[in-house]
Amino acid sequence: MVAGQTFAVLLAGVVLDLKVPFTLCFSLIALSAWLNVLISLAFGGQRMAREGEAAAQIAFDVLQLAGMIYLTGGLTNPFSLLLIAPVTLAAATQPARYALAIGVLAIVCCVILTFFGMPLPYDPAAGPTPRPSANILVLLLLSRVTGIVLTGAYAWQAATESARMELALNVTETVLAREQRLSALGALAAAAAHELGTPLATISVVAREMVRNAPDEQTREDAELMIGQAARCREILQRLTEMPEAKDAVHERMSLVQLVHEVIEPHMIHGVRVEAVVNGPPGAAAPDIWRRAEIIHALTTIVENAVDFARAEVIVVARFDARAVVIEVRDDGPGFSPEILAKLGEPYVTSRPGAEGSRTGHIGMGLGFFIAKTLLERTGATVDFKNGRRGGAVVAARWPRAALEAPDMVGASEL
Repeated sequence: MVAGQTFAVLLAGVVLDLKVPFTLCFSLIALSAWLNVLISLAFGGQRMAREGEAAAQIAFDVLQLAGMIYLTGGLTNPFSLLLIAPVTLAAATQPARYALAIGVLAIVCCVILTFFGMPLPYDPAAGPTPRPSANILVLLLLSRVTGIVLTGAYAWQAATESARMELALNVTETVLAREQRLSALGALAAAAAHELGTPLATISVVAREMVRNAPDEQTREDAELMIGQAARCREILQRLTEMPEAKDAVHERMSLVQLVHEVIEPHMIHGVRVEAVVNGPPGAAAPDIWRRAEIIHALTTIVENAVDFARAEVIVVARFDARAVVIEVRDDGPGFSPEILAKLGEPYVTSRPGAEGSRTGHIGMGLGFFIAKTLLERTGATVDFKNGRRGGAVVAARWPRAALEAPDMVGASEL
C-alpha cells in the first residue's frame, strides 16, 4: 500500500506534471510506513496479530487512505474506489462485528469525502478542475457505498462458507481416522490372540504336570489355578478372534449380504421395520467385497437418518450386475423438501429434529449427509439423493463393481 501510493503520487506529480500537495501526501505515506515498521519491531514476527489488532490495522488503513483521497480531490478522485479493498479484506478475515465496524467506517469516510476535499490534482496551465454538481456527487457516493456493501457482503459470505466447509472436512477426516484406528485395534487384537496362543498352551501343559507331581496340597491348588486362568485367557482370545479386523485376505472381505445386514443391525431397535434385500442376475451369487470402514460408517449414517424420518419401514436394497454395485436406502417418510433436496450433501444442511424428537436420539447438525457423501465418493461411489415415486426419501450409492469386489481367494483353506 505504501509503495502503491508513493508510485501514484510521483506519477501524477512528476510524470504527468499535475499540481499535487506533495508535502501532505508524503507525510501521510510516511505515517503509514512508520506504523508498519513499529508493528514489525514490536511483534518481531513471533506471533500473528490478534483479531482486534488486525482490525485496528485495517481501520487505520481506511483512515489513511481516506486522508490521501481528501488531499487529492475527495470522492471525485477515481482512486476512491480503493476504499472497497480494506473492507473486503476485513470481511474475508475478521469476525462479523469487526468487519461491520470497518464497513461502517469506510461508508462514513465516503460521506465526508463527498462534501469535503481539496481540489483534484490538475495541470497548472489549465487551472483547477470544476467541482461536479450535487447530483454527480450523490451518484458517486451511492456507487462507492454500493460497492463497499456488496463486495464486503460477498467476501464475508465466501469466507464463511469456506470456513464451514473446512470444518466439515475436518470432521470427516476425524470420523475416518477414528474408524481406521478401530480397524487397527482389531488387527492388533487378532495378532495378539495368535501370538499368545502358543505360550498359553505351554503354560497349561506345565501346570498339568505340576498338578500330577505336586509335593503338597498348596502347590496343587496353585497349579490348578494356573490351569483355570490359562483357560480363561484362551476364551478371551477366542472371542477377540471371532470378530477380527486383521489386515488379511479373510478378515478384510465380506459378502454384499453381510454388508447390508451389518449396516441395518444397529437400527433394528427403534420401532421401525428395517429390512435388507440383495438382488442380482438370476443364478448369480452376490459378490464378496472389501471391508471398508468408511463405507460401513457412511451407510450406517444414511440408514440412521432414514429411521428418524420413516413412518413404519426402511428398506436397504443392494443390487449388483457384471458392471456395478448399487445400494439404495429407502424410507416411507415425507421425503426431502425441495429446498433441502437442492442443497443436500452440503455441510450444515439439515431438517432432522432435535434429540428429543428423534428416534435414534441423534441431534441434527447437517454434517451427517455431508460426511457420508464425502466418504462414499472417496471410495469411488456416485451418490444420488431423490424422492421415491410413491413418496419417501431415496439415497443411492453406485460403484463400479471393480472398485468394491474382492478377488476370489486361491487356497483360502490354507489361510
